[in-house]
Amino acid sequence: MKILVTGSNGFIGQNLARYLTTQGHQVEGWEYIPNTLPDPSGYDWVVHLGAISSTTFIDVDKIIEQNYEYSMQLLQLCDTMGVNFQYASSASVYGPTTHFTEDGPLQPQSPYAWTKYLFDRFITLNLEFFDIKVQGFRYFNVYGPLEEHKGEQASPYTKFTKQAKENRVIKLFEGSKEFKRDFVSVDDVCKVHEKMFDSVQKGIFNVGTGQAVSFDEVAQTIAQKYNAAVEYVPVPENLKSQYQTYTCANLTKLNNTIDMQWTHIKDYINDN
Repeated sequence: MKILVTGSNGFIGQNLARYLTTQGHQVEGWEYIPNTLPDPSGYDWVVHLGAISSTTFIDVDKIIEQNYEYSMQLLQLCDTMGVNFQYASSASVYGPTTHFTEDGPLQPQSPYAWTKYLFDRFITLNLEFFDIKVQGFRYFNVYGPLEEHKGEQASPYTKFTKQAKENRVIKLFEGSKEFKRDFVSVDDVCKVHEKMFDSVQKGIFNVGTGQAVSFDEVAQTIAQKYNAAVEYVPVPENLKSQYQTYTCANLTKLNNTIDMQWTHIKDYINDN
């Protein structure tokens, strides 16, 4: 297949482009340019990953323009040209809920989460009107290689590993034994994207492992591997209002569509 990946210089974009290329697909990349859309003609799929991904970004006008309005324009262009469309959503749309089912109530808590919610909402309300396949993926906590450039926005896996290697001390938020997330490897995310190319299903799908693991368990596993200590620090004030203390993907919808064998984060830590 011929595939265009937007956000191809980002963490997931780089991994996906490399993976799809190894699987024999022809992949081209695109980075965001204001007021400029890529030409999707001739592609089998556009995989739209490009976005401002920081959950602490506060310029609301800019993030709506780049994450929501640009996505709408690209989707409409793909629909006009008959090019199938996958896009990245986020488990941040769930907010402080505990159900994590695609059709349940959502409580986005940050400008980033709101942009993802608004686009998801448009897709849900208009899915039957598209002539193309439209598939949205609500990523849970994705981790893996090539995300070091994200700094504080990198996954706990990457931040903890960097701290353990460089300082032999992992800094962990107080209460992290109770803070649990669904950590999913970027390798598994890439496999989901490819498997879904062949599916006839449209709509929004959770992409996680269906297992919640505490931050403390992740940190302790990394600390043991690198002979590091764990130090507990207060949760920053700017994160308290939007911090998700628990996420766990309900995979019923995805499991009814494709077959996946998920990698547990502790196995990934010990094997890499």
